[in-house]
Amino acid sequence: MDIPRPVRWDGPVTAPDADADTFEEHRSVLTGVAYRMLGRVTDAEDVVQEAWLRWSAAGREEVRDPRGYLVRVTTRLALDRLRQVQARREAYVGPWLPEPIATDYGPAVPDTAERAVLADSVSLAVLVVLESLSPLERAVFVLREAFGFPFGEIAVTLDRSEASVRQLASRARRHVDERRPRFTVDPAEQRDLTERFLAAATGGSLGNLLELLAPDVRLVGDSGGKAKAPLRVIETADKVGCFLYAVAQIPLPDPDFRFMEINGRPGLLVLSAGRPDSAVSLEVADGRISAVYLVRNPDKLGCLTG
Repeated sequence: MDIPRPVRWDGPVTAPDADADTFEEHRSVLTGVAYRMLGRVTDAEDVVQEAWLRWSAAGREEVRDPRGYLVRVTTRLALDRLRQVQARREAYVGPWLPEPIATDYGPAVPDTAERAVLADSVSLAVLVVLESLSPLERAVFVLREAFGFPFGEIAVTLDRSEASVRQLASRARRHVDERRPRFTVDPAEQRDLTERFLAAATGGSLGNLLELLAPDVRLVGDSGGKAKAPLRVIETADKVGCFLYAVAQIPLPDPDFRFMEINGRPGLLVLSAGRPDSAVSLEVADGRISAVYLVRNPDKLGCLTG
């Protein structure tokens, strides 16, 4: 299972064709693992590039299972990077959200059940929950739940016993299940609600906007101190509605609104004068909006327009 919009990869052009082809065959899985582990496309790119360097330098007689070897290398590199970036996130201005990505699976994932698994494993809500896991718990959860790796293979990847990995998986799964959204929503229903959300917010109707929000709705804004956004999570329908209504009344130069699939959910990209201004992703429960994720950090919006 991979992210359908792959991140940039610039492998050395001098590599033997067979080595490059093998790496390319597994690149989307490596990208999917790295992004789910780190929540940033740039960090995922760096990890995948380093995995390429390890792969190109590896003795072929030592690699019997290229896919297993590459996933193992990528996971370990992502764990190292995750431990590094966690310190940076503690100093981040305001709430931190994963970097949103466009996820238009199209005909590549025709099966409805598989599409649902893909969408859930990369949703902003789930990635936010993964931030509260330990690095090892996160690695186990990603490899097991998103990619279906057997426990024995994960144990080899993390250099842990299989029993230890099973315990990590159980603890991570319980933690995620307690905090992830519990409702399955039809994508058409969610897109309709997203469109109604935009119409209410921009149409000058606070009442209509409040009708779409669950009483305990939460708004999480991410600006990194580089744009205007709430520095704390806003809760309850009245407060979230009033904030969104006030923001929508601020005129933007040459505004453009694009509906698109963001991290497996129908979302909204707002552009101003041709440049991305913000990305909005909604979580829906019982026909109402239960969470609003608002990303305004300009460093995190490039992948939605590339």
